[in-house]
Amino acid sequence: MIAVDTNVWVRYVTNDDPVQAKRAVKLLSAADSVYVPKTVLLELEWVLRAAYELPRAAILNAMSQILGLPVVSVEQSVQVAQALDWYRDGLDFADALHVAGCGTVESFHSFDIDLVRKGKKAGLPVSAV
Repeated sequence: MIAVDTNVWVRYVTNDDPVQAKRAVKLLSAADSVYVPKTVLLELEWVLRAAYELPRAAILNAMSQILGLPVVSVEQSVQVAQALDWYRDGLDFADALHVAGCGTVESFHSFDIDLVRKGKKAGLPVSAV
């Protein structure tokens, strides 16, 4: 099993540097198993949104492309899948990942009013401080 940094996934999904993208594809194609930490997905969403200015739909497509690879296993895959669903519904990905990772807590408290508003709309256990 191998794991790769966010920048490898960025090259893989954007092909913005054809030489590095080809190396990324070669590495991933040769791997028997690739582990993806949730922090890599968190950083990937941020890079694609902030640096590449990709819309949410394109970011979700990139994440699906990665998570759909048969050799990929993701840290806390159930929580990541839930976070992606909430992200699809309009929550910030980092916020969604934080809440999804909390399991069965009574509530997740934040000063982030946008998170609280969107979270409550989605039925999440979020509360304003």
